Amino acid sequence: MSTLFEATSLKGLELKNRFVRSATYEGMAAPDGACTDSLTGKMAELAEGGIGLIITSHAFVSPEGRARNRQLGIHSDAMIPGLQKMTEAVHEQGGRIVAQLAHAGAQTDRGISGFEALGPSAFEKEKGGLSREMNAADRVRIAACFGDAAIRARKAGFDGVEIHGAHGYLLSQFLSPHFNRRTDGYGGSIENRARFVLEVFEAVRLRTGKDYPVLIKLNSEDFLDNGFRQDEMIALSEMLAARGIDAIEMSGGTVYSGEKIPSRKGVLKEEGDEVYYREAAVQFKKRVKVPLILVGGIISFPVAEGLVEQGQADYIALSRPVIREPRLVRRWQSGDRSRATCLSCNQCYQPILRDDGISCEVDNRLRADKQ
Repeated sequence: MSTLFEATSLKGLELKNRFVRSATYEGMAAPDGACTDSLTGKMAELAEGGIGLIITSHAFVSPEGRARNRQLGIHSDAMIPGLQKMTEAVHEQGGRIVAQLAHAGAQTDRGISGFEALGPSAFEKEKGGLSREMNAADRVRIAACFGDAAIRARKAGFDGVEIHGAHGYLLSQFLSPHFNRRTDGYGGSIENRARFVLEVFEAVRLRTGKDYPVLIKLNSEDFLDNGFRQDEMIALSEMLAARGIDAIEMSGGTVYSGEKIPSRKGVLKEEGDEVYYREAAVQFKKRVKVPLILVGGIISFPVAEGLVEQGQADYIALSRPVIREPRLVRRWQSGDRSRATCLSCNQCYQPILRDDGISCEVDNRLRADKQ
């Protein structure tokens, strides 16, 4: 049996294999952020497809941290009943599910949220709009929002939570000198820039207790001028490990990172083209004794297997590949080890613009052509 299909335990959470569905934006929540039957069905489909652990779409923890229309919310107790239906549906399929907790910070869309954007420093976005520099009261309030959201996740039946500290959202902005130009105790050195992230983690851990799995998603680096660097990611990971983080998911890039955005475009023709953050993963595993979930450009079974067998990752995360093939892991387990059919074209986001929710646009067009 492949090591990818070994059962493992993550802070007491039993997982049937080493595959993780990495969070994405589906555009399938209700206008107020409530979980819908269609989003619940999407998660249940992934669980039935064999994924060992599902991480939800980025769920906003407070109204002013909302990034997009029809984004999942976990900012209010009113969200709990819908989220509970989601976790029950996944558990009925034998799956496990973690809620990703997020705040968009300077990426908040005021036209959607109705609130001004907040960030570590005043930041003018490329498409217009200016975020306000957060003060001490903002930091205390938002850290508490993460903690409150984690409690809601536990009440709703989630098997753990993941703090979103990547991709240029609020916590990622604090970590990056590109966004963070503060001169107080929250800016400058990596120890200072990491302070708010650690405060958020501590708020989540305090509310959920030591027995509840808490993960975090971090950039390997920002791929920006004066951005968050690989050595800083490792230093932060060591800080988090010392405080008891249960796993770290590694990604990279921001919406401002050009060709190195998190969802990079372009067909990966050879296995050697895969794994966007392999070098960072190798360096991480040399120094950090925390399970590593690796995402980004992994579409071939032998590549995924090699990452685990060579000790470069503990878990393999997939996002776009399981948008096109929700049953990809089950297919691989059945013996069909051909590579994922995802083309990394990013057309899966087009249906969201039509208010239809995320799906593979290539397959949508093929079906339309046959009709």
